[in-house]
Amino acid sequence: MSARYSVTTRTPASTGALIAALALVVLLALAPLYASRGLIQDLFFILTMLTLAQFWNLLAGYGGLVSVGQQAFVGIGAYALYGVVILGGVDPVPAILLGGVAALVLAIPTAFFAFRLQGAYFAIGTWVIAEIARLGVAQWRSVGGGTGTSLPRDALGDMMLVEGIAALFDVRASAARDILAYWLALALAAGTIAGIYALLRTRRGLALAAVRDNTEAARSVGVDAGRMKWLVFLTAAFGTGLAGGLIYLQKARISPDAAFSVTDWTAYVIFIVVIGCIGTIEGPIIGVLVFFLLQSLLADYGSWYLMLLGLIGIAVMLFAPRGLWGLISEKTGLQLFPIRRRLVGGVLTSKEG
Repeated sequence: MSARYSVTTRTPASTGALIAALALVVLLALAPLYASRGLIQDLFFILTMLTLAQFWNLLAGYGGLVSVGQQAFVGIGAYALYGVVILGGVDPVPAILLGGVAALVLAIPTAFFAFRLQGAYFAIGTWVIAEIARLGVAQWRSVGGGTGTSLPRDALGDMMLVEGIAALFDVRASAARDILAYWLALALAAGTIAGIYALLRTRRGLALAAVRDNTEAARSVGVDAGRMKWLVFLTAAFGTGLAGGLIYLQKARISPDAAFSVTDWTAYVIFIVVIGCIGTIEGPIIGVLVFFLLQSLLADYGSWYLMLLGLIGIAVMLFAPRGLWGLISEKTGLQLFPIRRRLVGGVLTSKEG
């Protein structure tokens, strides 16, 4: 007699979570049928911030690369979109992809220099590179220089799919553009979560966790630590660039200070991940909902808003060091997106000799 075992990451909760997630995506996709334009815009904000948070979480929570310069990729992705639309006459929707490519191109020299730094020096180095990118873009007079510019009206009016959406929902072109941007944000957020989760369940995901926990130990068992760092840094840059292009397509107005804002695109993202639970898929989802709620309740308090966010962040880190989802998971054992391998089975089977 012998026992047969297998390795799995699946849990009963994860199976239910998968079904619920698919149902939620369908429900959100149908939101233009029942939601107001204001709600669509709010959902767009939540989904794009969730995308940025998931990519920063991949970088810092799973790769151990704490960057405070991700606004560089938001800004360069957005400006690449504006550049090809204004100067090349490209339709704004496919131009979003070019924003991701531009961020990927910027990430290559950024990684080349930043990977020579460690810890806090790496974080500061990425911030400095982001500031250099901002100053460089501010000299680009064809897209407004330091004062910024807007997308041309004819480009917005002729944007693909807008006319069909306007006819389908019987809305104006501006509302149709919001619906299109929302659908793209939903696809990007869902694809980001699914892609990161799939990556973490592979051998590369195990290698990434090993590099994060102890680089030298990972190398001693044959993990190419440098390659893994390049993989997550370039992936995060590309996804962040896509999100940046999409965000500023929806805004239809850009300036260097806004597109490369460390507060809007890095500080808030870090807040979302930290209060949610860094190093988990669920954490940024919880974090972005809390952040949106706090923003809705506290935005009228001016500069006190940022102070209150800081105090809330400190309180969460003191009383729930692993974040809100970490606290929930510790109390309940719940894991909706499990990546930890478990040995299961032990069924006795006969063995004839």
